[in-house]
Amino acid sequence: MEIKEFREMTPEELNSKIYELKEQLFEMRRKKAVGSLENGNQVRVVRKDLAKAETVKRERELNINK
Repeated sequence: MEIKEFREMTPEELNSKIYELKEQLFEMRRKKAVGSLENGNQVRVVRKDLAKAETVKRERELNINK
């Protein structure tokens, strides 16, 4: 996802997306440890999306408008 998509979300949507991404990352790490993860690059994409969402959340807490 692009960061502008995260910025367009309401705070409730953003929090639910963060929760969803954390769950997804947990499942991918578990699959990777077991050896059943097919696409290892997907972990990187989810991690970056989670970072973008957390950044937008923090920007809102500090009232930084971009």
